[in-house]
Parts: sequence; C-alpha cells; structure tokens
Amino acid sequence: PPPPPPSPPPPPPQTTQLNHVVFGIAASSSLWPTRKEYIKLWWKPNQTRGVVWLDNNVRVTPPEKSRLPEIHISGDTAKFDYTNKQGSRSALRISRVVSETLRLGMRDVRWFVMGDDDTVFVVENLLRVLEKYDHTQYYYIGSSSESHIQNILFSYTMAYGGGGFAISYPLAKELDKMQDKCIQRYPGLYGSDDRIQACMSELGVPLTKETGFHQYDVYGNLLGLLGAHPITPLVSLHHLDVVDPIFPGMTRVKGLYRLFESVEQDSASIIQQSFCYDKDKYWSISVSWGYVVQIMRGVISPRELAMPTRTFLNWYKRADYTAYAFNTRPVARHPCQKPFLFYLSSTKYDEKRRQIIGVYSRYKEAHPYCRWKSNSPEKVTSVVVLKRSDSSRWDRAPRRDCCRVLPSRRSSVMYLWVGNCRTGEISEL
Repeated sequence: PPPPPPSPPPPPPQTTQLNHVVFGIAASSSLWPTRKEYIKLWWKPNQTRGVVWLDNNVRVTPPEKSRLPEIHISGDTAKFDYTNKQGSRSALRISRVVSETLRLGMRDVRWFVMGDDDTVFVVENLLRVLEKYDHTQYYYIGSSSESHIQNILFSYTMAYGGGGFAISYPLAKELDKMQDKCIQRYPGLYGSDDRIQACMSELGVPLTKETGFHQYDVYGNLLGLLGAHPITPLVSLHHLDVVDPIFPGMTRVKGLYRLFESVEQDSASIIQQSFCYDKDKYWSISVSWGYVVQIMRGVISPRELAMPTRTFLNWYKRADYTAYAFNTRPVARHPCQKPFLFYLSSTKYDEKRRQIIGVYSRYKEAHPYCRWKSNSPEKVTSVVVLKRSDSSRWDRAPRRDCCRVLPSRRSSVMYLWVGNCRTGEISEL
C-alpha cells in the first residue's frame, strides 16, 4: 500500500498581540490624583489588560473608569520583615505586583509587564520587543538606570521597575511559588525591583536587556536623551514628575499627548534620530522624529551627534559626566554651535502623498554672540519634516534613517525628508 500522506505542518504560532500582555501597575493612593493622568495617556480601553495595585481605596468617577485599568488593593505584607532605614515598606507590597496579578487567573497570558503609576508605555513598541522572545521560556526583560551610581548601589543586572520590565508567563508562575519565602530572605534591600532581581537570581534567570525601557534617573531637561535615542524602539518613559515637561511651555501631560500624536502616526519611528547636513549653509541637522529638530552651525560628525548632550543632571544632583552609564557630550563645544531648537507643533497625515507631515516650530531662547561669518539658523522659524510610516522597521536589522534637505522657496522654512537610506547613502557633508 502507498505510504500515508504526510501530516500537514502545524500552524505557525500566533504572534504576540496586545491581549496576550497583562500590565501590573504599582500605584500610591496619595499620588493617584496626578499619576492617573499618565496612565490614561497610554492605556487603550478594551484593548489593554491589567490592574492598578494601590495601598488604599481611591475615588474613580464613572467616566474615568472606562479610561483606566481595574483597581485592586494590594495584599497585607505585615508578616514580612523590612529593615532598610532609607527605604519604605511599600517596596514589599510593590514587589508582589506580578505574583498578585498572576493569581487573578486571567486567561491566555504570555507576558506580565510591571510598571509604576508614572511610567508611560508605548504599547506598540513594547509588543515589537516582546515578539522577539519565546514566551514559553523563562524571560526577565528590562533595562538598567542611566545613573552609574544607582547601578553600582543596586545592580547592573537588575531591571529597574519604573522603566518597566516584562516577565514571561512560565517565569511568573515559578516566581509566584517561591517569592514570599524569597523576599523574607532579603529584609535589608531597599526597593521592589531589587527584591525581584534577588528572586530571579535564586531562580537562575538573568536580565535580558532592552534599552528602550527608560528609568530616567535624572533631573532637568530630557532633551539630550530624547534627542539622541539609541537605535531601538522607545518602549517606556519614567520619572516624568521629576524632569522638566518634554515640550517647553506645556504642562507635562499635555506635552506627552503631543508626542503621542506622532506615536499614532508611526509608533515604530517615534524619537528615532537621523542626521543631515545643509551643504550650502554649512549646518548640521539632527532630527528626533516626532519630537525635535536641532540645527547647529558648522560640521558635527554623526558619531558626535548620536551622543546625548548633557541637558540633564545626575540623580545625585551633580553635573558630573562620569556618573552616567553611557557616553555624553557638552551641549556645545563652541558658543556658535549652541543648537537652535525646533519642537514639534503639529502633525498630520497626507492621504494623497501617503506621508506624514510634521511641523516643528522654533523655540525662542537667547543665543551667545557668535563671531562666525556663516549663515545663522535664527532666520529659520519652522522646519517641515516629511516621512512615510514605517511600521516594519524593527523587522529589519537596526539602522538609523537617512535625512535629506529639500529645496525651499522661503528662507524662513526648511524642508526635510526622513526615511530609509538608499543603497550607498551615508550621513556626510
């Protein structure tokens, strides 16, 4: 008899969708009135799943209820010892957020994502990151602090909770079995994230680093960091109450809504940096898409433009550039090279040309006297950036977009195109 026909191949596994992810958000009732506004910003009603864990009951109005996750009160932690003199006992409660969320018994969960009430997630990019990993394996995914001192005091191998971290479902189950005994072994630790990392260490699971999760252990202006983001999807922002509003002259929350207008147009490309040079005017231009355009006189190499400028202060309030866990550079090496800043003022999609049109308006601030005879960017009042949406950019090998200066009839308006590089195209003057 003829051999039986081969059995059909198994269907390919379904890619990770938003409904496979459950958020556990650690919150405080005393800060709830302001912090809930950050959650509303990124939470997608009827799409995102998750729970806010609070220490006490809070008032939620009926219209708000539909815009926020469901609220639960954390379990009692009185039986656990806590001996750290600098910290707060709330660390015990917060360290159990993932386990308590798991115990709610939600179905079809692949990942638990932990964040604080002042963490803002770009959920589309979170999915792009999680899709790379096998959710049936043990994964603990997150990132370190920007502060070298914080990483020394805590650990370079710890996912910082404010930046958010992801734990695969099977690992969350293992953590749940042993966590209460585990945290009892570490009463002297400071926070919740170091307790999680201590338990991960006992389970033998290392941190898988994804640098798009941002703790932002800094003070001051995030321009330097957001204007030179690493070539990786932006997953989260944190400590937004501590830093200046990301758009000058706007409230913190309103500024974030403006950033999210660009997220809606092309989430994969939000704040991705590209460089171009105006050969006629001898300018260097850095675009952080959806956020800011910086124009500087003279030639600044891509190697230098890719380095964050020190617009921010260290977590320990020292303007000491040796205290960061990455390279930084001064805002300007010469008074004539102080950047002229153009912040996003509006964005829209042009159906006919199938491109996103972003208008970036000049931020008026004092500039030092410059002796150079070259053209000054002060005549430019707005920069128009044209771009096609590129939702599959992270399916390819990571690469910075290219940027080109387009002709303009008016000296007050600069036009730029940002997008995939052509073969052989490089950023050079």
